[in-house]
Amino acid sequence: MGGIGFLIPLLAFAVVILTSVIKVLKEYERGVIFTLGRVGRKASGPGLILLIPVIQTMRKVDMRTLVHDVPTQDVISQDNVSVKVNAVIYYRVVDAVRAVVQVENYMAATSQLAQTTLRSVLGKHDLDEMLQERDKLNKDIQEILDHQTEAWGIKVSNVEIKHVDVDPSMIRAIARQAEAERERRSKVILAEGEYQAAAKLSEAAQVLATSPGAMELRYLNSLQDIAGDRTNTIVFPFSLTDLAERLRH
Repeated sequence: MGGIGFLIPLLAFAVVILTSVIKVLKEYERGVIFTLGRVGRKASGPGLILLIPVIQTMRKVDMRTLVHDVPTQDVISQDNVSVKVNAVIYYRVVDAVRAVVQVENYMAATSQLAQTTLRSVLGKHDLDEMLQERDKLNKDIQEILDHQTEAWGIKVSNVEIKHVDVDPSMIRAIARQAEAERERRSKVILAEGEYQAAAKLSEAAQVLATSPGAMELRYLNSLQDIAGDRTNTIVFPFSLTDLAERLRH
């Protein structure tokens, strides 16, 4: 019994030693190994990793693409409209050593940076641009985040703005503004059409004034249009003989 009681603590100690010495990393994992506090140039793994007890420690890093929801942010647009915006970012670790050494918590740091960048970029644009040019805004935010997280060994591959929520009272104001804009455009188009029609009539009047024969033909065309209705009575103010004589000349 005494021998068994001695073996149990010994086996437990051996298990602890083995678990601290032998590490197995999955295909998508890398290990950043510290030897007496100093880190190696490259991360280890995947596969079997052997560590020297007490002297070496290791931190695992997930190399897969991570998806992070950016919490809803209050943004004031360039045209002073208050909106609530949230987004999602896709990023991954490309350098495990820098992700561990250069920043305390790369996930939290990337999240905070995404929030401030979202407010900063969108605050420089009007509401119409937020609603209609999301692809451009997504690219701008992604490029800024990717540049700033490069020192941490992080690659931001994509940013998507999910929702741009506007206050209901502001929606009504925007609708009234859109209605006024449509009415303004309608009046401008109508005025432009009348202007072009007047210009064409002026050109036609000049042509008719310089060509008596054209004036007579126009007169006959008008009579033909009137004659389409059998209830109308047409009275010619001059003889057809005079008209034929004019057309010959």
